[in-house]
Amino acid sequence: MALSQPGPQEPEEPSPHTRQQLQESPPADAAEPRSPPQESPPADAAEPRSPPQESPPADAAEPSLPPQESPPADAAEPRSPPQESPPVDAAEPRSPPRESTPADAAEPRSPPQESLPSGHAEPRSPPQESPPADAAERRPSAAPGLGRQLRVLLTPLPAAAWPRPQKRLLSPAGTRAPAGKRLCPEPDTGPRAPPGSPPGPSSAARGQDGLWDADSDGSDGGDAAPDGYSHLSAYERKRLKNITENAKFFAALKLHESAARLNQIATKRQSHVTKRRKPKKVEDETARRRSMRLLRVEPLDIPLLESPGRPGAEEYPQVPVGPLPMVPEDQAENSKWTEALLSTWMRISELKADDADQGTPDIKRYQESLSSMVLSEENVRKVVKSRVCSMAIHPSESTILVAAGDKWGHVGLWNVSCRSEEGAHIFIPHSFQVSCMHFSPCNPAHLLSLSSDTLRCGDVTRAVFDEICRSEENFSSFDFLEDNASTAIVGHWDGGVAVADRRTPGMSSELSADTGFRRIRTVHVHPVNKQYFLAAGSVDVCVFDVRYLKAKGNKPLSSLTGHTKSVASAYFSPVTGSRVVTVCADDKLRVYDTTSLSSTVTLLSSIRHNNNTGHWLSRFRAIWDPKQEHCFVVGSMAQPRQIQVFQDTGKLLHSFCNVDFLSSVCSINVVHPSQNILVGGNSSGRLHVFKD
Repeated sequence: MALSQPGPQEPEEPSPHTRQQLQESPPADAAEPRSPPQESPPADAAEPRSPPQESPPADAAEPSLPPQESPPADAAEPRSPPQESPPVDAAEPRSPPRESTPADAAEPRSPPQESLPSGHAEPRSPPQESPPADAAERRPSAAPGLGRQLRVLLTPLPAAAWPRPQKRLLSPAGTRAPAGKRLCPEPDTGPRAPPGSPPGPSSAARGQDGLWDADSDGSDGGDAAPDGYSHLSAYERKRLKNITENAKFFAALKLHESAARLNQIATKRQSHVTKRRKPKKVEDETARRRSMRLLRVEPLDIPLLESPGRPGAEEYPQVPVGPLPMVPEDQAENSKWTEALLSTWMRISELKADDADQGTPDIKRYQESLSSMVLSEENVRKVVKSRVCSMAIHPSESTILVAAGDKWGHVGLWNVSCRSEEGAHIFIPHSFQVSCMHFSPCNPAHLLSLSSDTLRCGDVTRAVFDEICRSEENFSSFDFLEDNASTAIVGHWDGGVAVADRRTPGMSSELSADTGFRRIRTVHVHPVNKQYFLAAGSVDVCVFDVRYLKAKGNKPLSSLTGHTKSVASAYFSPVTGSRVVTVCADDKLRVYDTTSLSSTVTLLSSIRHNNNTGHWLSRFRAIWDPKQEHCFVVGSMAQPRQIQVFQDTGKLLHSFCNVDFLSSVCSINVVHPSQNILVGGNSSGRLHVFKD
């Protein structure tokens, strides 16, 4: 909106005749491209960026003609008629029509003393439209007396020619801007725009000192550019102002303080929250699945329809001290099946074995005999309920009678020659694991079995299990010191040994000695020199002389070194005792030469063998074949499941296997002393009999 500021003297209003004469007067300079007549708009129409604004009329009688008076060229004399005013101000695209006041030294918005040339005041205008520097002097002057009393009438441009409709308030050079109107430095103009490009801001939009009007278009909205931002364009200053105002707005919201208060409130509420009580377990809740190991249930080769539960105290009661009747678990006393089994045992025990052919066959014939031994379906039978821990075979040549002991103290007797279902029976002479058992070498009617607390003798002639020795210490294994089986050497799990005599009354041992081992797993007596016995423990395998045993400080006669882990078993060769085979947890089978029992025994061979049976399987025990001095039998973890026969040199002679009927690991094995019969027991209580 154009403002009319009065000077020190108010000029008289021109007459209508004079106003019409001024409007129809031709331009002062025909060569000036940017000064069209006041009533002809073609020059303004060529400027597309002139804002569509109309200044209010200076006279009520002429509402549609905004008056404008050009600033005088000199402060002492009035400005020339409108033809002398620079027409570029009217044709400037960004300068709306305004009313200029006469020059006065006291007026703060008076024009400068000298009009700047158009080319210098408008660096962003096209060069061809700039007037010459002395355009003000060459323009024809109007009536001298009407210089301070006339107003130039400008016709407003159409709305399409004004893209940014805003007005600018100018302050002449040498005067102060009105209050609230600060001037910004003019941005760097750079090179002039080529002809035909949109015109830049006119000289009316900025002062002669090169400062931008803060209220003009493209300004920062009323604030002057701060120090250090004078090089920025109007758009950049406007953007910085918006950023600053937004930051102040968000700071006024105090979001951080509100978030902190909400966090404190949430923390206080959470601290006062009471935990919900857990619901009590329902007594009738369905029992959860538990580990078979915790339930003390052994894995089976063939899964049962109903998995057996953990044996309770009523199912496996503690065996009383003293003699026990030889009655099977699942049958009543004086059963005909029990009588048949016991009578068979008694009958075969009365027959003497033929000692005529006791020579050791050569390796070739021995291999042929091994190849003739096969496994059939009727020779596989579950004899005990749990893991097989020990086995013994009757020396009879007419009937195959096998005894097996499991980890629950059961002893199973199986007459392999009887093909009926009643050929196997289970007895319970012990309360704990049966770790070792032997038929008496002089009287096969006696079956001696050892558990961790007692040594018993099953006498079939009296149908009773007698108690030979009982101790609070844990028994591990035993062997006969004499051929008549009257005395035995008994090993303890804690590393001690004891001598038990069946001829003395009572159930205490005759002698107890400490070998210095941390643990003893097996003991074995030399087959020729009965005073020597072999003890195998943690990593120690030594030969002791039973004649020199004492309570403490016993020294071994010979040591079998080289074991790095615990030893599961160690046995002398059956005929001469010149070899010892050991099974160690370092996955080695070792054979030692014990022909001369010196302090150090020579290692003959070391065989790589997987002995990692784990928790669910009984540990392997390598046993010698009584018919062959230099060959031994051991279980295997290899697939398909098999039982292996090795020579003392380390050579594998034969592997017993059957894909159809042998599908488990047979950790415990026993060989018939005179017949080609091999029996292997697995961890489910099942026995496999290979025979020719």
